[in-house]
Amino acid sequence: MTNIDVLEDKKDKLIAKRYSKEKRFILFGRLAISLTIIFLTILLGSIVLRGISGFTTTTITFDVNLDKKLIDPESTNDKKIISSARWRKITRDSIYNVLNEINLVMNGEVLSKAEQKSLVRLFSRSSEYQIKDIVMDDLSLIGKTINVTLPAASEVDQFLKGRIDQSLPEDDRPLNNIQISWIKHMVDNDMINRTFNSNLFTKGDSRNAEEAGILGALMGSFFALLICLLISFPLGVMASVYLEEFAPKNRLTDVIEVNINNLAAVPSIVFGLLGLAIFLNVFNLPRSSPLAGGLVLALMTLPTIIISSRAAIKAVPPSIREAAMGLGASKMQSVTHHVLPLAMPGMLTGTIIGLAQALGETAPLLMMGMVAFIVDVPQSITDPATVLPAQIFLWSDQPERGFEEKTAAAIMVLLGFLLTMNALAVFLRNKFERKW
Repeated sequence: MTNIDVLEDKKDKLIAKRYSKEKRFILFGRLAISLTIIFLTILLGSIVLRGISGFTTTTITFDVNLDKKLIDPESTNDKKIISSARWRKITRDSIYNVLNEINLVMNGEVLSKAEQKSLVRLFSRSSEYQIKDIVMDDLSLIGKTINVTLPAASEVDQFLKGRIDQSLPEDDRPLNNIQISWIKHMVDNDMINRTFNSNLFTKGDSRNAEEAGILGALMGSFFALLICLLISFPLGVMASVYLEEFAPKNRLTDVIEVNINNLAAVPSIVFGLLGLAIFLNVFNLPRSSPLAGGLVLALMTLPTIIISSRAAIKAVPPSIREAAMGLGASKMQSVTHHVLPLAMPGMLTGTIIGLAQALGETAPLLMMGMVAFIVDVPQSITDPATVLPAQIFLWSDQPERGFEEKTAAAIMVLLGFLLTMNALAVFLRNKFERKW
């Protein structure tokens, strides 16, 4: 074998070795992607399986006797007097009548008061307030017997969804045997139905799982993101334009750029501590308000917007600036009339991604007091409020079984908003981005 043959053989071995390395690298890459897809599928699948039932709820339909003697005996039609009527007695008497009628059908015995009170737990604890609201909206119903549909207790809902094991000992489950028999009887008589859980989107937080909703958290997140957008976007754009187009290249601007890049990697809880020290302790802004929370989120989002905006401005070819200035435009005119419009899609993409990150933050808002039990839906940026991630955190800590599916359902809503915002960012980038 000649030296040329030896060299050719060695060359072939090196090429084969290089190709084998390339194949292994491709294999590892595909394996990594496959594992990522599997883990993501497991995560999303577990959330959906747990949370899909949270979008439905169980209701009970029964007759309520609106006794005029208990509501408005003197026919005053005064809402203050009617509001202070004995609504609990009205509600419970109607429930007792329903239960007694069903029990007579079942075994011919009238329940004792003690048994009746235990069976009242099948109905939502807010039933009396809902009946009161129905009457307050239409005073002509006083003195009549009306048919109402109200949420069932969370335990009833969980039992019908298969979350309560009937085979367990009676002391180990929230429903006893007689309650289960009544539930089945009401299902057979079409008193119990499964409906869409509108309370989830139309009500604020509640101690009762069947009444709890995310509207208050959604409004709190909306107001906080609105404040964040109104502050961080213009400041971020102005800072990026100055640093990229007008700032002299010296040591000071280098330090500013390094600090901006470092701020993008600072843990979010640090911004919460900063907001606590400045916005609450110095400026005395309302605690637990979207105004204070939005300002903290603006501080956290600002570095992301500046970095993405500077990258978008850099992507605009220098010939655009030179052509504008060659036609007599000033530096400011070339930037505002030509550079900014071309860079705006990239700026909007970075802004939307920054807002999506802010939407999922809990740690900085924890320091601002926005992780709290708040029933009322906020009407302005200064009202006490919480945000959707904080609401999820609070529900996950509740021992009641009904909050488990509520937590997963709220996570699904949050993921839906995040995916929508990221899809919008991709759409804007693809629609308005120009290729040079």
